Amino acid sequence: MTAVHNVAIAGAGVAGLAAAIQLAKAGVDVEVFESRAELTALGSGITLQGNALRVFDALGVWEDMQAAGYPFVGLNLRAPGPDATVVARMPDVKSGGPDYPSTMGMPRPELARILFAHAEKAGARVRFGARVTGLEQRENGVEVFIGDESAGVFDLLIGADGVNSVVRELIGIQTKPETNGMGIWRTFVSRPAEVESSELYYGGPVYIAGYTPTSEDTMYAFLVEKAQDRVGLTDEEASQIMLEESRAYGGPWNAIRADLEKGAHTNYTWFTKHVVDAPWNRGDVVIIGDAAHSCPPTIAQGAAQGLEDALVLTELLIARDALDQQLWDDFHARRLPRATAVVEASSQLAQWQIDGDRDADAGGLIFGIAKKMAEPA
Repeated sequence: MTAVHNVAIAGAGVAGLAAAIQLAKAGVDVEVFESRAELTALGSGITLQGNALRVFDALGVWEDMQAAGYPFVGLNLRAPGPDATVVARMPDVKSGGPDYPSTMGMPRPELARILFAHAEKAGARVRFGARVTGLEQRENGVEVFIGDESAGVFDLLIGADGVNSVVRELIGIQTKPETNGMGIWRTFVSRPAEVESSELYYGGPVYIAGYTPTSEDTMYAFLVEKAQDRVGLTDEEASQIMLEESRAYGGPWNAIRADLEKGAHTNYTWFTKHVVDAPWNRGDVVIIGDAAHSCPPTIAQGAAQGLEDALVLTELLIARDALDQQLWDDFHARRLPRATAVVEASSQLAQWQIDGDRDADAGGLIFGIAKKMAEPA
């Protein structure tokens, strides 16, 4: 017996597909509505901490993720300048426990592909080009509307539709993401042999420069700058900005610039932060992932927190026999403090960079959150 028999999920991102996998495996009828026309993943690569890898194992996708990603240990800090001197090697915390690498990088499209394949294999149905536009709470569940048509009545609607969540707005939650003043350039490039883990450069013309290996041959690189209006730039103009802003950084950045000169694609987004106070549900509708919380990627916990949301929620839905207040209380008790701690720590790290606070204990904060995440959600 489960608390739900049929569930609608808005959004085929990391959190939505993770929830779909677990519920479908448990025999729940699952339909995922994705507004995009096809499975795509913006950005270039993603850094996944150990607690995210632990969730992948629970989902049954860990073996495929291992094959598609690049596990590594540690984080190096380098100084700006032509020599790119390594100034610190951060201590390693296996936030997923001893059975998993501390960190893994992988291409975002591969992450999306694997989760989608496992959701379909489990029996979930995914409809693309299907945006949730309305809902109506009923005595026996929630009716979901796609465009002007009803998609049916479901026991539960999970809003996993990202930072600009339509579901969040439809259920009347006023909390929305706020920009923090930072913007990030990302590009997907070849991996020099010397890059074996994430490396960050603090200082210079931008707040942070860095890169993370994503496979034996690839990595993604990024520059964090003051948020600016970068809309409407051509690919050539965007690449030129990354080239110019990165010239203060040596070492592997020389190889990154070579790929940018050859036409490596770039992507630009602003950092946001928000946490919705409990409850995240209104009746038989709940939001998870970026719809419920977002933060600057300064400790690479965004995807991990969305995955944990999905795992905890589905665990409760599968183990209980009623979608009652006790279930929601237990869900919020396990998720809100943890997600809030990550958002606050990530935002603090970003603010220290904006303020130019050289005395801030960034390493201590990162290490402390990693230890907290080592405890299962």
